[in-house]
Amino acid sequence: MANNVKVVPARLWGRRPGGGVLEVFLLRPLPLLEEEASAAKNGWLEAEAEVLIRPAGRVKIGVRYALGEGLAVTVSAKKDFGEARAMLFWQGSLKQRLRSLGVMPLPPYIRRAPGAEDLERYQTFYADENKAGAVAAPTAGLHFTPDIRAELLRAGHEWAELTLFTGYGTFSPVRTKDIRLHRLHPEYAELPEETVRGVLRAREEGRAVLAVGTTSARTLEGVAAMPAKSGDGRLLRPYRGWLDYFIYPGKPVRVLDGLITNFHLPESSLLMLAAALAGRERLLAAYARAVSSGFNFFSYGDAMLIV
Repeated sequence: MANNVKVVPARLWGRRPGGGVLEVFLLRPLPLLEEEASAAKNGWLEAEAEVLIRPAGRVKIGVRYALGEGLAVTVSAKKDFGEARAMLFWQGSLKQRLRSLGVMPLPPYIRRAPGAEDLERYQTFYADENKAGAVAAPTAGLHFTPDIRAELLRAGHEWAELTLFTGYGTFSPVRTKDIRLHRLHPEYAELPEETVRGVLRAREEGRAVLAVGTTSARTLEGVAAMPAKSGDGRLLRPYRGWLDYFIYPGKPVRVLDGLITNFHLPESSLLMLAAALAGRERLLAAYARAVSSGFNFFSYGDAMLIV
């Protein structure tokens, strides 16, 4: 089960009236912005968006800031940790505006400036152009190539896809002492009927269901945790909407038998998800082995298989 989302250059820069730099990190998925767009003045389009802004303290509510030719933003409300509600304005194709003005949102632990090569390198090979809009790559999928997928299919395994527009929550640490009080940043998901049928067929036939990455895991388990509305008793059903399902040790795992994932940051929700599947002590032992063996962690690091 793989997440076919595509990352867009969602980090943008403008200038404040006093001359300072303004950084805007677009959080709302691109397809939703395009779907919800309405006409503004003078041929511009507009849509409400969630953004991260920096420096948040110097940004004024209601002021329109240019982010380059044909792209602008007006902040309407500020939240904690730099998050804000805003109105985004653009001319022409928003996707093209982002590609010409934005840069790829590499994770903060990659301490270099993004380059042109990241438009391709920070994507899975199966990223769908029609699913462009994420602000982070489903990096467990970077371990796969077309040849590896072909070998899996020849060996009798099935390959199915879903979409989760990976958001800010991927980078946000767990800040509460009681992890049960932590809330994930909502992410938009699409679980198609064809994928649902594939998962249910595998379970009926006694075959394992493996998620490629935490985003696929969150989608499957988040949908399975929803109360059934149809009364058909199915474990899964097609879904299109927002998810904020936080998986941690002790939370029931209903769908998955395993997970392919990278080694994650301490105190992250992703590490806790992996611990829910592997067990806390088992996972920490694996991490100690990885550290002592010089494994590479995070987005371009090594992978582990949890079964």
